[in-house]
Amino acid sequence: VQLQASGGGLVQTGDSLRLSCAASGRTFSRYNMGWFRQAPGKEREFVAAIAWSGGSTGYSDSVKGRFTISRDNAKNTVYLQMSSLQPEDTAVYYCAADYGYGSSWSRYFVDSKYEYWGQGTLVTVSS
Repeated sequence: VQLQASGGGLVQTGDSLRLSCAASGRTFSRYNMGWFRQAPGKEREFVAAIAWSGGSTGYSDSVKGRFTISRDNAKNTVYLQMSSLQPEDTAVYYCAADYGYGSSWSRYFVDSKYEYWGQGTLVTVSS
């Protein structure tokens, strides 16, 4: 699976932005998908994840209620709708894929669980 993230940019505090992650391959629908981010000088952290079926989602506490993850399996794409952006959301955002078909929905927040990673897209939120 190859992943291509896009949609990053420079926005102001309170703005919204939608990230997209396009995946190659015909088995996208069997992959759990996650978004992670890494701010300058910080460790990479979990943001959101969605199960291969789309039936389950998970969010970090820092983005819960502001970000929404979704997927369109017909388009092999996962989205991250971000609203009420804050300067602390500034980071490079990465999408990742974990083959999940037939497996339980667990530990989706652990980056080592994901086998495939996109190149990242930069989101900068100015104050």
